[in-house]
Amino acid sequence: MDFSLWPSAGRTWPSILEGAEYAERTGWHGVWIADHFMPNGDALSVPVNECLAVVAGLAARTERVRIGTMVLGNTYRHPAVVANAAATLDQLSNGRFVLGIGAGWQVNEHQVYGIELPPVRELLARFEEACQVFKGLFTQDRTTFDGKFYQLTNAPLEPKPRNVPILIGASGEKVALGIVAKYADEWNHWGLPEVAVHKGKVFAEHCAKIGRDPSTVRRSSQAMIEIVVPGDTEATERRDRLVAAGRPVIMGSAEFVLDTIAQYPEAGIDELLVPDMYLGDGARRFDALERLREEVFNKL
Repeated sequence: MDFSLWPSAGRTWPSILEGAEYAERTGWHGVWIADHFMPNGDALSVPVNECLAVVAGLAARTERVRIGTMVLGNTYRHPAVVANAAATLDQLSNGRFVLGIGAGWQVNEHQVYGIELPPVRELLARFEEACQVFKGLFTQDRTTFDGKFYQLTNAPLEPKPRNVPILIGASGEKVALGIVAKYADEWNHWGLPEVAVHKGKVFAEHCAKIGRDPSTVRRSSQAMIEIVVPGDTEATERRDRLVAAGRPVIMGSAEFVLDTIAQYPEAGIDELLVPDMYLGDGARRFDALERLREEVFNKL
């Protein structure tokens, strides 16, 4: 299983770049950036850097790690515009870019910027059309598409990307995982190993309906992961807050973290992402990441 770093887009650009350079230097598989413009809550003054701009900077400043979006909200940009950006990022990264996309969900962003957030049924229908637009532009010389939400007429995409995998972030079992089965090269969802097992079974059922081998889709997941020193009351309180907020959390001794993460490959997960937004700043952040790398990842 591969391990990748998810630097918070709320960090400064120098801090995000420092995290990516650390990941590149120490053997992490990839670096992922979320697509948001503001926090999901009341802390509206917290700065958040725009995803595609950050990803472009990281693509130009790294050489080895995969660089991906986790994930672009479909409601924020026309898929043809995103496809053009992806083709350029493929060049900037020398083939290391992964296009992570999702239907879009964060209510407060849509409200304050006046961006439409349709009901779930329409949201997913738009997203499925967007997936068709991506596939068409990436593979056809010219793309004509007459959908309910998107229309393209003899549309070019040049230069074509050499190989941009499409990752879909989704967990909805009735419709969203069916879209993953049809269009995704990779699939991402939050959750502990037992959630991955359950989601994998549902996903396999969607694949069976269309005759696709589920093993052809690379799977990734993430949780809030941290080795906690016994007696660290601050970390314990942080864990309790995250659990109360519904986040999947793997926090405890190195042995506990190792034993839990070791269950992901059997659950079908190929790549595990480590978000760093709660790991602190400066040396504290990198000390936490190094402990994970040395005491957990290197032992798997």
